[in-house]
Amino acid sequence: MIKAVGPTYSTHPHHHLSKPFPLVAFSGVNSKSLPIGGQTYTFLVSSITVPGVCLMRMKQFRRTSFSFYVIGLFIMDSTTQNRSHSIKLWPPSQNTRQVLIDRIIKNLTSPSILSRKYGLLSKQEAEEEAKQIEFTAFTTANQLFEKEPDGDGASSVQLYAKESSTLMVEVVKRGPKSKQQQEPIFETLFDISKGDRIFLDAKKTEEILKSLQEPGNKFTKICFSNTSFGLDAARVAVPILSSVKHQLTEVNLSDFIAGRPEEEALEVMSMFSSALQGSDLKYLCLSNNALGEKGVRAFSELLSSQNNLEELYLMNNGISEEAAKAVCELIPSTKKLKTLHFHNNMTGDEGAISISQIVEKSLLLEDFRCSSTRVGSEGGVALSDAISKCTLLKSLDLRDNMFGVEAGLALSKAISVFSHLTEIYLSYLNLEDEGAVALVNALKNSDSALEVVEMAGNDITFKSASSLADFIISKRESLTKINLSENELKDEGSIVISKALEEEFLRLTEVDLSSNQIRRAGARVLGQAVISKPGFKLLNINANFLSDEGVEDLKEMFKNSPDLLGPLDENDPEGEEYDDDDDGHDDDELGSRLKGLEIKHEE
Repeated sequence: MIKAVGPTYSTHPHHHLSKPFPLVAFSGVNSKSLPIGGQTYTFLVSSITVPGVCLMRMKQFRRTSFSFYVIGLFIMDSTTQNRSHSIKLWPPSQNTRQVLIDRIIKNLTSPSILSRKYGLLSKQEAEEEAKQIEFTAFTTANQLFEKEPDGDGASSVQLYAKESSTLMVEVVKRGPKSKQQQEPIFETLFDISKGDRIFLDAKKTEEILKSLQEPGNKFTKICFSNTSFGLDAARVAVPILSSVKHQLTEVNLSDFIAGRPEEEALEVMSMFSSALQGSDLKYLCLSNNALGEKGVRAFSELLSSQNNLEELYLMNNGISEEAAKAVCELIPSTKKLKTLHFHNNMTGDEGAISISQIVEKSLLLEDFRCSSTRVGSEGGVALSDAISKCTLLKSLDLRDNMFGVEAGLALSKAISVFSHLTEIYLSYLNLEDEGAVALVNALKNSDSALEVVEMAGNDITFKSASSLADFIISKRESLTKINLSENELKDEGSIVISKALEEEFLRLTEVDLSSNQIRRAGARVLGQAVISKPGFKLLNINANFLSDEGVEDLKEMFKNSPDLLGPLDENDPEGEEYDDDDDGHDDDELGSRLKGLEIKHEE
């Protein structure tokens, strides 16, 4: 016979969190259906810790699609004396520890800015390092916990995360051991971008490019960013670049003609293009050069000779409709392209149609960014159709365009086929409720293990809250960051989303519902939903309609973990009045939704 001893606590919204919740005794060790409050629930029993004792920490009841938890101590017979169990955040479960190890392995084996400089670890080496990192971090955090036996373990959880992150960066910067042991170390990156901007003349260029002229150098990557080449400097650089172009795989010429007159800048770009023509590049960055169509065509010799590009960056280049057509015309092949960043241009709908022709041929594309490009509905539909061909996408960023509902609906059809997507940025697209619901439903039904989702500034109201909540719950095992700021969810929508956040999220670290017309009641529920989550880092609910009392509520709730709560200095205690059709029943409805809910924080 299994029965509860001591107090048990429920996180069901209709049960008091701070008062004992009665459980009847029942038999069986796997599951049992129980009548509670007129409803039937299934109680999942597991985790026998010692003979005769079953310690239940956050074990689930299930009723259709809604879950809540009961916390307490249970025994296998009726002779054990009553005892209670306080909730501890430490130590983490073995499953949680393994999730961290898997995440570290992924970071150590995924391409990044650091890995480009220091090298990628093999899967085998990453697994060994990840286990050692986690073990060291756990040992350090556990030592802290042992010094605070009466604490809840929150400080140990924070130390565990911090130590893991620090050790992981150290391993990345150290680089692959196998490479260090088996190969002589050669410098492969030639970088003159650090420090203040350099306005180069012939003499300075000869001096600064001296290492590139040394016989037998092993440079495969060059970065000339944050410089300014005039004609005299370019005449010195061109023969040097020509001599090493066949060994180059990565070229970064972003922001390398700053402050030069247009005619001179175009000639310099053309000279560099000729010097590098015929190189077999995997990576090319021409960002921040105010290219326009003339600039794109100045690089025609270089662009038209590239058949194996894997990464192409054309950000902040003033690329208009005509310039976008030129890019599409000049690049002969994107069959190997994995990354295409096209941020902050003035492409418009017609330009987006040209870019979509590049995208639809880039079947290996994993990272596509086309944010802040003045694309409207027509261009958004074209891009969405093209994106649907890129089934390997991992990161999609279309922020700050004028898509509207129609393009949002088209995009929802495209993303439904993705199974590798981990990050999606859809803020400021004028999606409204219809577009937002279509998109989150598509994401919910996809196989993608989404980590980051941003849908800020889309005029989303509480009418979309249920769909948003269902989507959030469906990705609870993978989500790390949720940004729904600058919408109109109000208290009603925030409460629905808060209930979804009460589920067990393995990796969630950040939630942003700032600027959503949320008042005191909605803020309280949001705070309660995230405050006890292991590894959680930041709740942002600034710029809402919180009264001074509401702000004090939150500060009191987070008094033991103040770093988890973002600033609250932009709240408007008065707030705007809700629409007329909302007035008169909000308080009653919220009162019924919040009945029985009490603020609870760790002592």
